[in-house]
Amino acid sequence: MRKIEKGEIKIGRWILRKIFKERANEAKKGDFGKLLVVGGSKLYHGSPAFNALAAYRSGVDLVFILAPERAANIIASYSPDLITYPLSGDLITMEHVKTILSFAEKSDALVIGGGMGRERETLDAIKEILIKVTIPCVIDADAIYAVAENKEILKKNFILTPHRFEFKVLSGITIEDMEEAKIIVKKVAKKLNSTILLKGPIDIISDGYRVAINETGNPYMTKGGTGDTLAGICGSLLAQGKDAFLAACCAAYINGKAGDIVAKKKREALLASDIIDAIPEVLKNR
Repeated sequence: MRKIEKGEIKIGRWILRKIFKERANEAKKGDFGKLLVVGGSKLYHGSPAFNALAAYRSGVDLVFILAPERAANIIASYSPDLITYPLSGDLITMEHVKTILSFAEKSDALVIGGGMGRERETLDAIKEILIKVTIPCVIDADAIYAVAENKEILKKNFILTPHRFEFKVLSGITIEDMEEAKIIVKKVAKKLNSTILLKGPIDIISDGYRVAINETGNPYMTKGGTGDTLAGICGSLLAQGKDAFLAACCAAYINGKAGDIVAKKKREALLASDIIDAIPEVLKNR
């Protein structure tokens, strides 16, 4: 077991009990949040689907997916649980911003970035959306490249979920040492006034004031889509009204623990969809 420094939070099963409370018998649809997922392109359609399905498994009541037409139609075929709204064309561009913002007004949180691509018109659209939304957001994948161009648009209720290379794109800093990484992530999070969840063999989470580490997860989670499930869980918890820092901590634990459950059985055969299926087992053991 690693030595935990003074003031450093080690995430464990306790985070589940802190985040997930018993529901009242009179609870109704919508009480546990509505999440908007914006992502996808002509080539990539898996990311928004993974976002949405992981979000549902983590307790949110409704998820709306806005994606380019081909991606939206493919995603809708995966499961009747998925609500998709097709946007014209092969990419998300400025012409779609008004529609996306209208959905955001009716949602409690937003996940943006998965599978969107880095074409200039898409990055510009992402920035315009993030400037104007007021709901909590999870900024993942290609959306990180957009905010790297204008960090002033970041807000306190935003969670960024970079891996080490995306963190370098965002901050200009290359992370090599684990102990140094905790200091760097905290400083960058404070400067950006947002929560950062740095993905890695050990996840580091900071809102600029608190720092937490998560040790769940394993080397078999290098498969495409495992970061999308993480972003979806983050979005689900934000939509349920959880604090951004705690939501990021809990999401990291759930995603990694689900991956650990799957890896014991499947090892190299692990898929992101397996992680989604394992989330209920994580949540019941709290």
